[in-house]
Amino acid sequence: MNAPEITVILLYSISLLYIFLFSMSQLHLTWIYRHQKSYSNDLKETPYALANLPLVTIQLPIYNEKYVVDRLLDAICKVAYPHSKLEIQILDDSTDETTQIILKKIASLRPMGLDIKLIHRENRSGFKAGALDHGFHLAKGEFIAIFDADFIPEPDFLTLTLPHFADPHIGVVQTRWGHINRDYSWLTELQAFGLDAHFSIEQVGRNTAGSFINFNGTCGVWRKETIEDAGGWKFDTLTEDLDLSYRAQLKGWKFKYLEDVVTPGELPVIMPAIKSQQYRWNKGGAETARKIFGSVLRSTAPVQKKIHSFFHLFNSSVFVFLLIASLLSIPMLFIKTHHPEIGWLFNTGIVFLVGFFSISLFYWTATKRFYSNPVKKFFRLFPGFLLVSMGLSLHNGLAVLEGLLGIKTPFIRTPKFNITRKGESWRNNDYIKPTISLLMVMEGLLCLYFSFGIACGLYLHDWSLMIFHVMLTLGFGVVSYHSMKPTAHA
Repeated sequence: MNAPEITVILLYSISLLYIFLFSMSQLHLTWIYRHQKSYSNDLKETPYALANLPLVTIQLPIYNEKYVVDRLLDAICKVAYPHSKLEIQILDDSTDETTQIILKKIASLRPMGLDIKLIHRENRSGFKAGALDHGFHLAKGEFIAIFDADFIPEPDFLTLTLPHFADPHIGVVQTRWGHINRDYSWLTELQAFGLDAHFSIEQVGRNTAGSFINFNGTCGVWRKETIEDAGGWKFDTLTEDLDLSYRAQLKGWKFKYLEDVVTPGELPVIMPAIKSQQYRWNKGGAETARKIFGSVLRSTAPVQKKIHSFFHLFNSSVFVFLLIASLLSIPMLFIKTHHPEIGWLFNTGIVFLVGFFSISLFYWTATKRFYSNPVKKFFRLFPGFLLVSMGLSLHNGLAVLEGLLGIKTPFIRTPKFNITRKGESWRNNDYIKPTISLLMVMEGLLCLYFSFGIACGLYLHDWSLMIFHVMLTLGFGVVSYHSMKPTAHA
């Protein structure tokens, strides 16, 4: 066996091992979630007396959001909280007519007696984190609630979240995301399916275990003192929320996650917008892991907490290992044919079936939590979710590598649509300019590559990786198709 063959075998085996260990971490979170005694939104904690209601600042970071900013401001103005105790900051970095829409809206809201102000920056330094930091230094509130433009907070948001700050050690209260356009299309259903698992199994599991969790960038409330104590908003990663979350928890602050308090939001409706969001989340997560994990290792946190932290911070790295394992799986077929003595390596693949069933249980548990007919939903959505996840491994894997290698790129916002019902069209959206990119072409070529893998398996009469190659072919085919489809309507 020559050196290149040994290298392929080692890289392939390491990649499968990482995927297996990642699935085991998800299984552990699932076990915690399923065996928790209670995780309801317990509001029996001592609430603030009416006379002592704290001053709250609501921050709304905005950048070119002309389609949804009206909807956001309408929702914010319905939040049930004394106006004398409420400050609303519109942190606007817009370069289009969004600013004029906001000014007009503010004028119409003045009779309500709200303390609402537009804070407009001409220089978008630090992007969203820069806007939040700028507003932080001007904020009067003891607590700061943050909402992105595509979310619609319920009127009782503050009354359900603020009582938990009666515990002086709580630095953040985070709520679960809802999805107003879950049923718009197959793509929005798949996104909701994946996000629901994060906002149930992962967030609840980690919070129940006392592990690090994260503020999700929106739909949560910070104690202002916590932000200051943790060092404030930083601009050196694309996930400023994850970065600040870890710095705050390393300082000893506790986070409270409320699974039963839901803040509805809008999901991207086309693949290019989904990819934009996925790129930022995965690259930013890798950047934060590169920056923060050393501090976690040096902390006095228990070993289990550090292990959870590793798989939390490096969870996006699974795309890198999935991509490596996928690309090397076809050479592995030929190596196996020429070296039957390593057949045992393929026989150990039964271990990885355990990983597959672990991930299945992870998503089944979340599906059972949120759907009235979970069996039907699970078997309709889980296969598609797996396929699209595999098809996104090139896109997301490259984003992760950029983050781990310290390659800097600008913060690219996810375009908003104000689309909530079937039949509504995105095609007149001024922010969407889909074009065919080299990455899309590469995804199409990978679809052909794994089709070749199927042919190789048939030729070699080796069925060990046939299902894997079929799923990869379909996954890259689906992602390539949905990525290029919007360009036909540009």
